Amino acid sequence: MNRMPETFDRSRLPSYIDHTLLKADATPEAIVKLCDEARQYGFYSVCVNGGYVPLCSEALEGSGVRVCAVVGFPLGAGATRSKAFEAAEAAERGADEIDMVMAVGKLIAGDEAYVRSDIRAVADAVAGKAIVKVILETGLLNEEQKRTACRLAEEAGAHFVKTSTGFGPGGATAEDVRLMRAAVSPNVRVKASGGIRDLTAALAMIEAGAARLGTSSGVAIVTGTGGSAAY
Repeated sequence: MNRMPETFDRSRLPSYIDHTLLKADATPEAIVKLCDEARQYGFYSVCVNGGYVPLCSEALEGSGVRVCAVVGFPLGAGATRSKAFEAAEAAERGADEIDMVMAVGKLIAGDEAYVRSDIRAVADAVAGKAIVKVILETGLLNEEQKRTACRLAEEAGAHFVKTSTGFGPGGATAEDVRLMRAAVSPNVRVKASGGIRDLTAALAMIEAGAARLGTSSGVAIVTGTGGSAAY
């Protein structure tokens, strides 16, 4: 695996991490622990399901840690109006960032207009309130589809493209991060997520061009203790 250049300041690593808990059985107590860890280690954000946005917003008040909410998660197959409403509601209740799952099946079918408008509806719903990351679910796509998805996300006003939900097939790879980085302009960044469990993997994603890492193993990554989380 490629190594990170020696010039990389590893003290910056926590600022790359979206500390993530998206499991269906996540309890309020577990979410509070997630927030406490984000405060302690200086992670960029916590990433949670929308119902926990108010709890996170309150728990992290004054900390500088952002709140990220997923939308259309994990399939991306919901109605566009539902996605837009879900995003707007999350932003209204304290989310600084929205990680939306694109309409994967529509992309595979070649319906570019639908995919673009689906993303644009979410971006418009939170304009000026939250940034938007578009999850491609790369494990379901070929290289051409990944490039097309990146292009459509940028055309629709997204701020990031993101590899995976962590609940689909496969996960983040350095190859996909490099492909996605090359497929968008410098105005759009790349988030790697799915199976990033240790320092070696995290640094490989950053070297490949990731500006953010979505992982439930953030503490293990920054402390060097390893990890076995699914996301």
